[in-house]
Amino acid sequence: MDPLLLTPGPLTTSPLVRAAMQRDFGSRDPAFTEMTARVRRRLATLAPEPAAFTAIPLQGSGTYAVEAMLGTLVPATGGAAVLVNGVYGARAVEALRRMGRTCEAFATDEGEAPDLGALAACLAANPRLTHVFTVHSETTTGQLLPLAAISELTARAGRRLLVDAMSSLGAIPVDGIVTDAIASSANKCLEGVPGLSFVLARTDALARAAGAAPSLSLDLHAQWARLEKDGQFRFTPPTHVLAALDVALDLHDQEGGVAARGGRYQENMQRLLHGMAQLGFDPLLPPDRQGPIIATFREPASPAWNFQRFYDFLRDRGFAIYPGSLARVPSFRVGCIGQVFPADIDRFVAVVADWREAAPW
Repeated sequence: MDPLLLTPGPLTTSPLVRAAMQRDFGSRDPAFTEMTARVRRRLATLAPEPAAFTAIPLQGSGTYAVEAMLGTLVPATGGAAVLVNGVYGARAVEALRRMGRTCEAFATDEGEAPDLGALAACLAANPRLTHVFTVHSETTTGQLLPLAAISELTARAGRRLLVDAMSSLGAIPVDGIVTDAIASSANKCLEGVPGLSFVLARTDALARAAGAAPSLSLDLHAQWARLEKDGQFRFTPPTHVLAALDVALDLHDQEGGVAARGGRYQENMQRLLHGMAQLGFDPLLPPDRQGPIIATFREPASPAWNFQRFYDFLRDRGFAIYPGSLARVPSFRVGCIGQVFPADIDRFVAVVADWREAAPW
């Protein structure tokens, strides 16, 4: 049997989502065009001000959406201040520098809270910086960044906020923030499958960005203009993936939307942290910075510890986890999203207890 994916995505999906991919659609078929329009309308309801936003789907992983958002909305005459405390903030810095955009990185140690005072001082001293970029839920550690505070600071400084909400949108509210765009993906908290990302963009900000993108395929304005014109993607769309997302959005609604899905993930996380603590595992983050998406645990200090043997033990018993991606701290990660429920977390902890009892350390 396939293992339960305790990962941040791709993740375990509903059989109904997978079944939606059994039908072939022509990209110009009216049924597919209508489905595309329907999915765009539904995605836009996740924005802070749905009436002011439009949803632009893109072929590709979440990084495609982030790069399209940055390249289209950060002008060549401007620049961005980027909060970095994990892999995904660092990736945004690399994307901006490769496209020749001015970029100031504000890095903190992985798992540490961002230094908003330093960000405010830099914005005051650097009028060329037109935007602030932040990750909402940093998958490297599981940290949930203070998005409301970052939004307030950015607005107070007269700048525009861009958000990577890859592993938060659909489960953690973004109500009340002021932002020009939010990038996310089908295969995270919406519980679709990989292959399609999207940007929720403020329509007026997007309209000002015609011709700004340095990329052909990642030109967010051009993609939006074509979708508005005739409902078509500019290049071959991931038809099966879009159909799966359409069903995944049905299930999201049926579960109770953002509040209910986030509540389930939070319950999963609470059970995971409690159970692992009972077994002697130390989480990287304190409770006030721990999000409900994925938890990072420090590897035991014992010389007898071996992650691969631990992974194989879990995999043989029906669970897949992630190794750590921290530069300084040996660690591993356990996700709480997808079709994962509190009873699944209890079973996982019980398997870890079996391993702990048999392990030499």
